[in-house]
Amino acid sequence: MLDVPSVRLTSLAHGGGCGCKLAPSVLQDLLAGQAQGGPFERLLVGTETGDDAAVWDLDGETAIIATTDFFMPMVDDPDHFGRIAATNAISDIYAMGGTPLMALAILGMPLGKIDTATVRAILAGGAAICAQAGIPVAGGHSIDCPEPVYGLAVIGSAPRGRIRRNSTARPGDALILTKALGVGVYSAAFKKEALGQAAYDEMLASVTKLNRIGTELAKDEAVHAITDVTGFGILGHGLEMARGSGATLRLSRAALPWLSEAEHLVQQGFVTGASHRNWASYGHEVDLPEGTPDWQRHLLTDPQTSGGLLVACAPEAADRLLAAIHAAGYAAAARIGTVEAGPGRVVVEG
Repeated sequence: MLDVPSVRLTSLAHGGGCGCKLAPSVLQDLLAGQAQGGPFERLLVGTETGDDAAVWDLDGETAIIATTDFFMPMVDDPDHFGRIAATNAISDIYAMGGTPLMALAILGMPLGKIDTATVRAILAGGAAICAQAGIPVAGGHSIDCPEPVYGLAVIGSAPRGRIRRNSTARPGDALILTKALGVGVYSAAFKKEALGQAAYDEMLASVTKLNRIGTELAKDEAVHAITDVTGFGILGHGLEMARGSGATLRLSRAALPWLSEAEHLVQQGFVTGASHRNWASYGHEVDLPEGTPDWQRHLLTDPQTSGGLLVACAPEAADRLLAAIHAAGYAAAARIGTVEAGPGRVVVEG
């Protein structure tokens, strides 16, 4: 049994949330030369386009979706940490257009540094979000770990025809983002005890809101591609969509939705290390407006934890879909750009 005093969870971790992800360039190097599915004809989605989850054709009609996601704490409240991590992990199922079925817990805790009550609260927070999603935590695995780690492996399903990939955007499509950006900036400010309570509450509400709208969007034939925006930022995940689709994504910087204090905080220097790593990894494939200040670039590369869905849809359906997304409770959702014929790049306009 753990029996130690409680400490700030964030003080035990060198990073937090999806900012812990390996840089995109490092991940590409690690996966280079790996088999792209090999002889497994029923593997519909593997690692080939950096999609959000693996997809297996069960019987020609139903697809099984599998994903895993875990990270170190970006907040100190253990219940909140559990809720954020679980919401983030389940998001991958929704991003593929699926419905989650069950989850397995992934837990690594530094023995002797965190008390039992704290670990229980982390697990309870994750289980509470799973209950909101209508799924059980059906098992899991735990280890003694130098830093606190929590997340889920999640299994879901969808009719095969409703699977939505990050690589199927079409020239002419409109782009919609369902949540505000700036989570990494907020988490950087929180770690330095510079985030006010109202901003914390705003961040928590966003990162614990399930992306279940993805399941509904996938039922609409006008929706061509979906991905969730997490640790690589809006530019990185937009670039994955652009590369996979063989098209150029053109984003309107002015149209991007932000958490209310993101611009103010980033100009004060609250930037994550992951933001720098992201730009170093993919900046050569992004065109920014001439004279873009560093603080604006940091927002564009800001790692999101449990971020929103990036949706590519037929332009004539965009207003209807955006209205439906708003009606479902995603108040910050906005049209943020278009897909164009061209190389796999992201172009940002003022």
